[in-house]
Amino acid sequence: MSQVHLGHIFHIAGSPVTGEVADALVAEPDGALVIDDGGRIAYCGNRADIPAGYRAEKVFDHRPGFLLPGFVDTHIHFPQTFAGDAYGGGQLLEWLERCIYPAESRFAEPEFAQLAATEFCERRVAAGTTAAMVFGSAFPHAQDALFAETQRRGLRMVSGRGIQTTGEKSAAPLLTTEDDAIRLTGEEIGKWHAADTGDVGTALLHVAVVPRFSLAVTRETLKNLGELYDSVRDRGVYFHSHLNENNRPGTGEVDSTKQAYDVATYLDTYDGKFLPGSAEGGKSLLGRRSILAHCVHCQDVELRRMAETGTSIAHCPVSQQFLGSGTMPWKRTIASGVTVAAGTDFGGGDEWLIPQVLSAAFKVHISEPGEDGVSMHPAEMLFTGTLAGARALDMESRFGNFDLGKEADFVVVDPARVPSLESALAQGIRSEDSALARDQTLFALLMGLREPAIAEVYVRGRRIDLH
Repeated sequence: MSQVHLGHIFHIAGSPVTGEVADALVAEPDGALVIDDGGRIAYCGNRADIPAGYRAEKVFDHRPGFLLPGFVDTHIHFPQTFAGDAYGGGQLLEWLERCIYPAESRFAEPEFAQLAATEFCERRVAAGTTAAMVFGSAFPHAQDALFAETQRRGLRMVSGRGIQTTGEKSAAPLLTTEDDAIRLTGEEIGKWHAADTGDVGTALLHVAVVPRFSLAVTRETLKNLGELYDSVRDRGVYFHSHLNENNRPGTGEVDSTKQAYDVATYLDTYDGKFLPGSAEGGKSLLGRRSILAHCVHCQDVELRRMAETGTSIAHCPVSQQFLGSGTMPWKRTIASGVTVAAGTDFGGGDEWLIPQVLSAAFKVHISEPGEDGVSMHPAEMLFTGTLAGARALDMESRFGNFDLGKEADFVVVDPARVPSLESALAQGIRSEDSALARDQTLFALLMGLREPAIAEVYVRGRRIDLH
């Protein structure tokens, strides 16, 4: 039976580029979202204009609550489920060695991995995250638990086992041989890629090739992964890793990578040019289904290459603050034409909720120095956390907004569950200009939204149990 959901609707319609997003913002204070019996959007608009054929269907009245597209998290770490506030007394590389490698090594225990998989999915639902690119565990049994639990809950996910073939002593339990790195990755693709439906075009489950970062693998690993990825690209497999996250002079990740590989840019290592002098050594890992996290310290040439190949960026401002990594320059990055979507980077970040990532983005980018500072439009914020994420996952045609025919992924927000949010929406200042008043309401909603306000979560029109 079809469903009719009533509430205050916000979404970004169509397929705009970032500079056009404000014009694509749709707001329906007395809105209706009609979901057909196949879980797709059949109508989105004013409640008074619901097509006659749907008016007798089952009605869910969420008023005065809000209906938003499901949030898309383009970078989050499964094996850091319990490590979101880990203190290591340093920035990225120290934090990895002292906190994260030991925390991720605990996933060698199957019972612990299952506990984490359950918690990870529970937290995603509570945060209204309907789709995610998930950096996975090094241990195949942990990945099996994650995929199985994700499938049981009915969530969307792209994930791949974290690949490491070299590293510090504390990372030893996570390391594999060169041969095993390729074998285990290939086995995961065979077992879980589109396993729920058997069709990449309809599946909720997808697999990615996921080296932790270039310092955690060797030239041989990158060459072999390039060969593997080239053989599975046409199956819709993804690539995911980190890029240009931390650049503390001399000892940060960026300088360390360029020195270790003797390359002109960090991106070269993923682009098949990982031999000394950025000479070509293998096949590129970049493309439409490639997402690189952070990209705080990119050179212009790197941004151009990502735009040229369709590679996307997972922007993680919460984690960049947490680890002192700096601020991704918004104007310069967006101007390059690269798709930029939101990521929590939970583990490195300490937030599960995408609106809190958007809140952090607004704050850091308005604080960029001089003319680089920008006040993000509320529509741009919503876009970054929803439709841009679907675009980065190369699934914009399937979800991300409420366009007709798309799969119905959405969240119901009940402001009454968070009194401060309810008060801000009811009593906050609003302009006499209707367009600005609309934008002010959306901004207050995104900035003040907290997990308790996520009342219901739907994927493909199916309600996901919050417990």
